[in-house]
Amino acid sequence: MKYVLVSGGVISGVGKGIIASSAGLLLKTMGLKVSSIKIDPYINVDAGTMNPREHGEVYVLDDGGEVDLDLGNYERYLNITLTRENNITLGKVFSKVIEAEREGKYLGKTVQVVPHVTGCIEEWIDRVARIPVDDTNEEPDVCIIELGGTVGDIEGMPFVEALTELRRNCRREDFMQIHVSYVPVVHGEQKTKPTQMAIKAVRSAGLIPDLIACRCEKPLEESVIDKIARFCQVRMENVLAVRDMPSTYQVPILLHEQNLVTSMRQALQLDEPHTVINPTLRVKGLHIWETWKALTLGLDRLHETVEVVLVGKYLEQPDSYLSVTKSLEHAAMRCRRKLVIKYVDAEHLETHCNHTDPASFHRAWQVVCTAAGILIPGGFGARGTEGMIAAAKWAREHRIPYLGICLGMQIAVIEFARSVCSIPLPQASSAEFDAISEDRLIISMPEHHPGKLGGTMRLGIRPTFWQPDTEWSKLRALYGTSASAINERHRHRYEVNPDYIPQLEGKGLTFIGKDETGVRQEVIELRDHPWFVGVQFHPEYLSRVLHPSKPYLGFVAAAAGMLGKVTEGEHRGVVEGVGEVDGF
Repeated sequence: MKYVLVSGGVISGVGKGIIASSAGLLLKTMGLKVSSIKIDPYINVDAGTMNPREHGEVYVLDDGGEVDLDLGNYERYLNITLTRENNITLGKVFSKVIEAEREGKYLGKTVQVVPHVTGCIEEWIDRVARIPVDDTNEEPDVCIIELGGTVGDIEGMPFVEALTELRRNCRREDFMQIHVSYVPVVHGEQKTKPTQMAIKAVRSAGLIPDLIACRCEKPLEESVIDKIARFCQVRMENVLAVRDMPSTYQVPILLHEQNLVTSMRQALQLDEPHTVINPTLRVKGLHIWETWKALTLGLDRLHETVEVVLVGKYLEQPDSYLSVTKSLEHAAMRCRRKLVIKYVDAEHLETHCNHTDPASFHRAWQVVCTAAGILIPGGFGARGTEGMIAAAKWAREHRIPYLGICLGMQIAVIEFARSVCSIPLPQASSAEFDAISEDRLIISMPEHHPGKLGGTMRLGIRPTFWQPDTEWSKLRALYGTSASAINERHRHRYEVNPDYIPQLEGKGLTFIGKDETGVRQEVIELRDHPWFVGVQFHPEYLSRVLHPSKPYLGFVAAAAGMLGKVTEGEHRGVVEGVGEVDGF
């Protein structure tokens, strides 16, 4: 097993996840099998109960693991399937060590950070790195490890010590480190001192970076690169200038241009006879790289735009809807359109909200009324839901393409029940909004245990079965009408009350997808609408750069006025101007 550690210094949030994902992609284009691990130094067991307004979105895996959003980057870039164990938190490690101590596994010894906590971390990394994550079902060749936060944070020191031990126990050619730093500009001058001090801190902690990736707004001056190399004791070619790019999907190309592949090949001895690479995977890797370049480099030459509105409730944190925005980007790239996303706070659409001033109200509605498509993503709680209902009503009545995800689907059902079926309040509401589960359109699920938040939801990948006589469905056409079922990832506590289905379908709201029991409603669609779709699952968790999510692809294509063309292209497996994309 070979490891590539990506650490960070100076400040957090400088793009370690994108750089780690890009490095993994470049290794995969060589024909290697690549896995990823994200280390988060917080004491939470997982990200499931974290507020998205503070931490960003919660990403959900096939096994139902609620994890850090960076695992979404890994899956999107590398087209791999990770497990909850690929996200290591300090809370998980402490829980495991304490459990072992309670069971007497330490034989009465004093349990300490070194060697017990660090040993647990090292064993965890070694074990999880070897789990197959792709369709080869074989042990990976390389594992990318991203260390969250910045080196020097007190809560991250057990991980730094464990990684130092891991490096010591590996052969020299089996471990390399990329340290991501930030080069600020002060009075027009690029400053290297923060990077110098960060590298000094890393070295004093026992880690020795092989490459330094310098985040910067514009290309680094050669004198700056020379200074960083000189004072940080690396060669000039091992200082990478990771400047701001028009799209994060162009970062792998930027790193490739700076010979990251060559550096990793040399440091990890990836050339034969040291490393034997499957010829089939080598060819597949080259194909992935050519497709990736064709798809992403053309973004600068796109002139036609598609404008969609995201009506949400966690807009204070840009990463709250990261997988949603990435899925929209994937779909727009497939449609060869420049994506414009406008964000509207759902509360600003409500006439009765005390927080909404008249100017914000009119600005929000002006954006909604002029949108080519309206999307309502998932969320929890009653705040802003009346504004979402109003937006869904506008989309339905004015034939604007609409996509509702999880809560967004429930919102569409509530709006239809009130406006078309004339179901009165409080029945046409959700038990989540008024805490009363009796006789509501949206009710609590059996998996939901009020008062215990962690993991008490329907989580992970589950099947959805197409219902009879739904071949007319625009969404089903994108998935392929020959398939009787699809698999998507879920994360929800509430669902549509089956007692109301006959009344809703009698008025034209078709539930085209249900679970294996036929009781749980998974997909809605209006037949006489350009695109009005709601899904109870979260399709954004399975969207990939080269394989966009079908619900998002249909939504963006409908907003761009090219749904029929995209549907036909999906069945051919090609993208206009790009070529074959199957096999990634």
